Amino acid sequence: MHLTEDTPKHAAGIRHVDLSNLQVASSETARRINRDIVLELIRTKQPISRADLARRSGLQRSTVSQIVEQLIGEKWVREGPLASAPRGRRPTMLGLNEDLLALAVDIHPRQGTVAVVDLNGRVLARATTPLTSDPAASTRLIVDSMQSMLRRLPGKSTEGVGVSLPGRVDPATQRLIFAPNLHWPDFDLKKTIEAKMRLPVRLENAATAALLAELTFARMDGVRDAVLVTVSEGVGTSVFANGKIVSGHRGAAGEFGHVPIDPTGPRCACGQKGCWETFASSRAALRYYREFQPEARGITFHELLNLAENGNRAAVRALARQAAWIGRGLRILIAGLSPSTILIAGEITPAWHRYAPIIEQEVARLTLAGEPPVVRPVREGDMARLRGAAALVFQRHGLRELPMETSSRSSGASKES
Repeated sequence: MHLTEDTPKHAAGIRHVDLSNLQVASSETARRINRDIVLELIRTKQPISRADLARRSGLQRSTVSQIVEQLIGEKWVREGPLASAPRGRRPTMLGLNEDLLALAVDIHPRQGTVAVVDLNGRVLARATTPLTSDPAASTRLIVDSMQSMLRRLPGKSTEGVGVSLPGRVDPATQRLIFAPNLHWPDFDLKKTIEAKMRLPVRLENAATAALLAELTFARMDGVRDAVLVTVSEGVGTSVFANGKIVSGHRGAAGEFGHVPIDPTGPRCACGQKGCWETFASSRAALRYYREFQPEARGITFHELLNLAENGNRAAVRALARQAAWIGRGLRILIAGLSPSTILIAGEITPAWHRYAPIIEQEVARLTLAGEPPVVRPVREGDMARLRGAAALVFQRHGLRELPMETSSRSSGASKES
């Protein structure tokens, strides 16, 4: 823990220290924290001058200049045009290097999406490819798509590949250990992509990737306890508690989609009956639609959304039932985790005007005490998973490791340099 002039005196009292995982603070730790703060300020306030960085961070100008030169040398930051000034020398403005790219892959059971994302989180290119139950063949299609994209973007620097998956990834081995909706046998996806692309690869659960996108590219300052829920062919969740993403044993924390809420319910892909996702997923909504309109042809979830917008009564009822089950399932999260914010990502966000009133009503009715949490969609729905996959790459190579160091966002800069 680093004490600054703004640290309350009681913060220096006795606190629990886990001696099995002890890390003594050092000047190197302070330098890393200061670097993270300067880089975050450049990202959120760009274009910004060195003088403004010193003023906003509270660091000495010499310290800021050293960090900026390091970031420029590492190609994370570049100098831009001169700013106007009422008098004296015109300051050089700083911004993120938009030529620094990440390849992002978002995998669904039957389709994969590949994108090129820059350091500001902007998607520069995007393509979809069909996937099958054969992971090797599916990986070849994904690699072909990535290679084709990079050929169309010469002169850029690609830092790595981030992959968002509908399942749980062991953080130690980077192997997929639980993905009931994907139906892939054991397969070393990371090693295969690295061999073909000659780039480092990082895998992560889709809900955690979407949460990383919000923490990295959106404005979540002040939010310390949140849950992100992805709703697509399944229901996934990621937990942000006390300023850190909770990964749990082997990265499996947050599988609320596979908590049974009705033992008489439909069989889930995980083998149990009545899991939350069997009632709240997009597949569940399509099942409700077939119940309400048995003679209807088979449709996709996006077609179901369009039918509801066109006034189809069965489609409207199906989405309303799905929304009610989403809200009821959130009670598990609220009772167990007490988040201040619940973020919703996935296929339902384009129709949030239909879902919001029902979900909010259920949440308010089922909250045990106090004010219910804020429930809101992420900015870009399913795109959050792609942008989160890019965030995995940028974290690994230079941006703050949010699951471990998010507390530095709300603390003052260390006075050490």
